Amino acid sequence: MKARASVATLIVALLVWVGIAPAQPKLIVGILHIGSIADAGYNQAHAEGIQVMKRNLPEVEVIEVENVPEGADAERVMESMIKRGARLVIPASFGYLEPALRVAQRYPEVKFAHPGGYKRAPNLTTYWASTPEAFYLLGMAAGKVTRTNKVGYVVALPISFFLANVNAFELGARAVNPKVETRVVFTGTFLDPAKEATAANALLDQGADVLGVIVDSPITVVQTAEKRGAYSVGYHYLGAQKFAPKGWISGIAFTWGNLYTRFARQVMDGSFKSENILGSLNDDLLAMAPFGPAVPAETAGLINAKRQELAAGKAHPFQGPLKDNTGAERLKAGEVFPLTDLGKMNWLVEGVVGQPR
Repeated sequence: MKARASVATLIVALLVWVGIAPAQPKLIVGILHIGSIADAGYNQAHAEGIQVMKRNLPEVEVIEVENVPEGADAERVMESMIKRGARLVIPASFGYLEPALRVAQRYPEVKFAHPGGYKRAPNLTTYWASTPEAFYLLGMAAGKVTRTNKVGYVVALPISFFLANVNAFELGARAVNPKVETRVVFTGTFLDPAKEATAANALLDQGADVLGVIVDSPITVVQTAEKRGAYSVGYHYLGAQKFAPKGWISGIAFTWGNLYTRFARQVMDGSFKSENILGSLNDDLLAMAPFGPAVPAETAGLINAKRQELAAGKAHPFQGPLKDNTGAERLKAGEVFPLTDLGKMNWLVEGVVGQPR
């Protein structure tokens, strides 16, 4: 073994001496995940985006680490990636923002891209995709499919962006079925299968026959719905339909591959800049999953037509008159709630059963 190692070392040395050393990657990209990249949800969507980037840019090397806790651990992992040569780091969890900002300050030559961040630095950009329009369309599908007129939503936390998604869903459902109500349960965490199962079963026990989910992995909720003969809509990942083949309605997913390719190219050519990127259904950062067998062709056509109206600006998910679920007026007739102000939506619309705080 020692002889083989010595020969290998000698070969590499000779290659370097004659100027034909093994090719080095043009860029090393580091990405860290809060959970498993096989979660059929948030983390897998980011991981598959990285795979698209690697196919587009085979000269780029990737350092990928799963199950990294937020806080000091995330900071140490980012430091390690940089010491191994990473010049683009993607801390792919909302809670990684503060650690990423600290590391970015210490390494100004390294670029960072953070999903959903509300702070930036000269070498740290933020990105996300606006989802209420897609949730409005999912609501339309659920409103047509439900038989009990009760829909349940299992949601991680009552933060404004998630409340906006639930609101858009209910408004879409009521646009096609004014009798629909959406009941929401908050689990208090982004991933806890036991709590998610408890919440899903509680909603089904209350009469919901459609379940939606806004947590990191949709698996538990859609499987619970499937086992109990209910319908489901997914979130984060296009492939979640395999967990609910009979009751699947549709879902939305983040498709990060082209954006990650763009970031890598920008770092390599020196054009990377700090900005806030907000995608939508109109571009390649967000996609709707195919409709399941529960959705009739007529309903699918209706939803696709509305999607075109939303894309053209002829319709809006939040248009007055609009009241919240306490009866207070939130929008007057003709007013719209800007999608750029979703961080201010700390209320639930009429028809949603639940407390926003």
